[in-house]
Amino acid sequence: MNAPDPILLTLFANRFMSVAEAMGRSLQQTSISTNIKERLDFSCALFAPDGDLVANAPFIPIHLGSMSFAVKYQMNVYGKDLEEGDVLMTNSPHAGGSHLPDITIITPVFDSETKEIIFFTASRGHHADIGGILPGSMPPTSVNIFEEGAEIVSFKIVSKGIFDKDGLYEYMVEQPAKYPGSSGCRNIRDVESDLKAQIAANHKGIQLIHVIVDDYGLPTVQEYMYHIRSNAEMSVRNLLRDVAKRAGSTVLSSIDYLDDGSPIQLRVDINEEKGSAVLDFAGTGFEVRGNLNAPISVVHSAVIYCMRAMLDLDIPLNAGCLVPLEIKIPPKSLLSPSKTAAVCGGNVLTSQRIVDVVLKAFHACAASQGCTNNLTFGTGGKDKDGKAIPGWGYYETIAGGSGAGPSWHGTSGIHTHITNTRIGDVEILERRYPVMVHQFGLRSGSAGVGKFRGGEGVVREIEMLEPMQVSILSERRTRQPYGLEGGGPGGMGRNTWVKNLRKDDGDLVDGVAGTRDINIGGKATVWMGKGDKLLIETPGGGAWGALEGDELHHVAEHKAAWEPRGSIAERARAQAAF
Repeated sequence: MNAPDPILLTLFANRFMSVAEAMGRSLQQTSISTNIKERLDFSCALFAPDGDLVANAPFIPIHLGSMSFAVKYQMNVYGKDLEEGDVLMTNSPHAGGSHLPDITIITPVFDSETKEIIFFTASRGHHADIGGILPGSMPPTSVNIFEEGAEIVSFKIVSKGIFDKDGLYEYMVEQPAKYPGSSGCRNIRDVESDLKAQIAANHKGIQLIHVIVDDYGLPTVQEYMYHIRSNAEMSVRNLLRDVAKRAGSTVLSSIDYLDDGSPIQLRVDINEEKGSAVLDFAGTGFEVRGNLNAPISVVHSAVIYCMRAMLDLDIPLNAGCLVPLEIKIPPKSLLSPSKTAAVCGGNVLTSQRIVDVVLKAFHACAASQGCTNNLTFGTGGKDKDGKAIPGWGYYETIAGGSGAGPSWHGTSGIHTHITNTRIGDVEILERRYPVMVHQFGLRSGSAGVGKFRGGEGVVREIEMLEPMQVSILSERRTRQPYGLEGGGPGGMGRNTWVKNLRKDDGDLVDGVAGTRDINIGGKATVWMGKGDKLLIETPGGGAWGALEGDELHHVAEHKAAWEPRGSIAERARAQAAF
């Protein structure tokens, strides 16, 4: 293969990224759910004929690293049996998925002349309810995957251009309801509409790929596809050599813990000559009974994100970032769970701890909040007699503080690392759902203290305007986000149920109205009555560097500055700065 032309290399990198960006805009504009249209909890990407990630826009890191596993799995299932007009759907963690609410839609791209597959387009979106034991399909109490909703290993949702609505209903509504205590999807109309939006976004990508092929010819396009991957590979090799030199050692190690005490341990052995490394997670805890188990694809997502984040280069995240790395995961650990293990928290919480562990080993920055503060609420499901009751579900993740680094302060009130989503606008939340937001702001005093301070967490208080099931799935409620180089840790989070006293509940003893403040812990589900509130205080980020001399008496306080939020322009700025 000839050496790449640097101008064409940059041009193709941006052309490929622009395909993913256009897919994302299409998906946002045509979707219907708050989760995808407002929170932007989706990702779009372009894949090579062998299933490797070629390019993406800066969407959700946990999606992008694992989607390649999903594409390759479907390639093994169908082989050469795919035809033009076929579209595949999957969400199984053991078929390259992350957790069940994240549904992946995969479309092959055929050459107009040879009819061979030349690319794949894929989109993954988080759907607010896919069934299971609780509204929102993120049950804090799940102990197996059947309680978390519909699991689809492989389903041809579109066959030769024909949409299989009956098959979708079978997978999303009828199958999950067969498990005791579980319901089918509580709002299949919204899910079906969003899946069609994903299919349309993939088709948009196909159209744009054909434009690039028409402009340059397929051989040139595919040649630069591999050049881009090689460029990412060499960038990571150079990073590893540089890390070994700065550390003065070719062996790095770190350990951190989940709130239940489960360790996540990492040893990195760098081959300085080759610019390669072995990342060995030996010593990590066993599979857990709860839902903090993380599929192997999620582990790879966290690692590839860290590698890309530590590169000070403007290149698309792609499969080349993983080529110099060998990732070893101990069997029967919480990072390699069995097929029936619950996983909904592993994707959103354990993944954050994996990032903390990797960045700690590379001495890159202090810990961020290490959590996504997953809040779900809604109604419907099965009553005590097993009768299905129609309902709805809502899901959101809540920001916290990011960790400080060797030359920068942490950022306050931001989604960190693996999540990269937005929170729904208060006005839209209150218009669409029976809730009222009483507080939403920065949490004073939650940032780690040091030469470079951590970011502050946030406070979010929501009142329920009618009775509903409310669930919270969170971490860093018993263990603080670490600081580095003598910097202080970030503050732990807390979840408080502000419960009205009621005669029916037995706590209105003397007939005097009032409230109880109940710490419900990091993982809980509660049936809340009308007027009850949930107060969520999210963790802050760790600090970098110890305070010295006069700094001990003059700790810099966080100064909040107004800037426009909640707009498409904000997301565009974030993408440009990635």
